[in-house]
Amino acid sequence: MRIVMIGTGYVGLVSGACFADFGHTVTCVDKDQSKIDALLNGEIPIFEPGLDELVANNVAAGRLSFTLDIAEVLPEADAVFIAVGTPTRRGDGHADLSYVYAAAEEMAPLLRDGAVVVDKSTVPVGTGDEVESIIAKTAPDLKFSVASNPEFLREGAAIDDFAKPDRIVVGVNDDHAKEVMEAIYRPLTSNGALLIVMNRRAAELTKYAANAFLATKISFINEMADLCEKVGADVRDVAHGIGTDSRIGGRFLMPGPGYGGSCFPKDTLALLKTAEQFDAQQAIVEAVVKSNDDRKAAMGGKVIGALSGDAKGKTVAVLGLTFKADTDDMRDSPAIDIVRALTSAGATVRAYDPEGMEQAQKIDGLGADDITYCEDAYSAMEGADALVIITEWKPFRALDLTRVKELMAAPVMVDLRNLYSRKDVEANGFTYVAVGR
Repeated sequence: MRIVMIGTGYVGLVSGACFADFGHTVTCVDKDQSKIDALLNGEIPIFEPGLDELVANNVAAGRLSFTLDIAEVLPEADAVFIAVGTPTRRGDGHADLSYVYAAAEEMAPLLRDGAVVVDKSTVPVGTGDEVESIIAKTAPDLKFSVASNPEFLREGAAIDDFAKPDRIVVGVNDDHAKEVMEAIYRPLTSNGALLIVMNRRAAELTKYAANAFLATKISFINEMADLCEKVGADVRDVAHGIGTDSRIGGRFLMPGPGYGGSCFPKDTLALLKTAEQFDAQQAIVEAVVKSNDDRKAAMGGKVIGALSGDAKGKTVAVLGLTFKADTDDMRDSPAIDIVRALTSAGATVRAYDPEGMEQAQKIDGLGADDITYCEDAYSAMEGADALVIITEWKPFRALDLTRVKELMAAPVMVDLRNLYSRKDVEANGFTYVAVGR
């Protein structure tokens, strides 16, 4: 199949490279000259383990290419995937669909008869209808289809998720679109992958519903962690006790400083706005959004509490800035709220993250003038009155506690990811503060 991917962000680049690896001929298109130039030079603009090698291999094989010129490649495409950003719109919280609709309008006069336009971006219910209307208005004689194919990729594990999916969701309203989507994913379904075909609106809603449910699990276990701290229970035991129930499952039951990233915050808010538009109350999702906001706001206070309630003049070492490990994504990271709370309370922050420091410095309150960025984890701890672990990067799981204690001015560890055993840390003379324990 000849596939065009519009957008070379996280979803577009990963999906395009993986489709090419299946044997399809893929061209990724973007309007950002710097991105295309970088990709043509073999440089990957995002951090995702294994993506650089995957892109390089498929470019070398002639299956993957990059261009700024959509008119050059669109007329021959069997399927055109829209993988542009849909950020939260300022002012009202709705998903900003302007990039999606602009892509639909631009491609309309260039599509060939029989082309299938696929919404890969995360979009609210009814977006496919509007894309179809835009194209039909611009090219009234064109025979085409519009499908929905939401992505369920975890940052840091996206390539494996694409190649070994739990399921592939496809939303179509006609048989031709169904046949084309089945052909695109045949390399996976022939190896046993589950392809779930539904109507377009159901597919659009499935993405939001999935993320809202996973966000609910995270917020639920975080609230249980707070209760565990009050009653003297260990949240890890509680999580294990409920997670082994096959009706619940153990994934997304790890307590922490709150969820962040490109999906959960944006998608839960967009789902609420969709529900508001259709007058359908979503009390559970509303509570999840508020719970997560409260959670992130409270974590700065937890660190200040470990400093005997006064952070003024204290130095805090922060390990981890990205919203999760194995990504450079800083979007809605809990670290943003925590660092801002610490500096507002008068603390000096020394921070280290293996991949996220360049992105972090672009955020208000986390610039190089606001906090000190260090070359590694141990240099961040020099002279610190407290050590805070915010992101669960592998290098932070096995710190040399003897060396850490020698570097720090005061041995206080605030472990917001529960990476360490209280017994081991306290045996090394530390004051240990964890989550839900």
